[in-house]
Amino acid sequence: MKKQSAGILAYRFNNGDCEVFLIHPGGPYWRNREKDAWSIPKGEFDQGERPFEAAIREFKEETGHDIGGEFWELEPVIQKGGKTVYAWAVEANPDASNITSNTFRMEWPPQSGYYQHFPEADRAGWIPVIQAQEIMFKGQEPLIDQLTSRLGIAS
Repeated sequence: MKKQSAGILAYRFNNGDCEVFLIHPGGPYWRNREKDAWSIPKGEFDQGERPFEAAIREFKEETGHDIGGEFWELEPVIQKGGKTVYAWAVEANPDASNITSNTFRMEWPPQSGYYQHFPEADRAGWIPVIQAQEIMFKGQEPLIDQLTSRLGIAS
């Protein structure tokens, strides 16, 4: 079965510009990578779990923030590796400067026998929609297109 994940695309207006809340993955492989690295807060879910509930849970796990508001469902997108991403947009204002993320464990350096813990997300940011499309995973860019189309703004 193909992998699937669910996430939240939070947006806000700042001085008339639309910004989206994105996270940067933690761990040594992503440390110096910016382009094609940022993502909406999202995560995989199991069969039988409702995607929207998974999206809310994943937002909390990856940012430490609860999220609420009037959510609207976006069309799912398929990333390069075949994973389907379900997403919901919501106007909200979580604090990007203060996130707390779950961690994962991996052997680092490779084949060293040493295991370290790294945050799933090492930072977050409010990114203008035009810049967001330049730095986020390419498979998620259509989510920004859907957002700007629904809001009636240029991307």
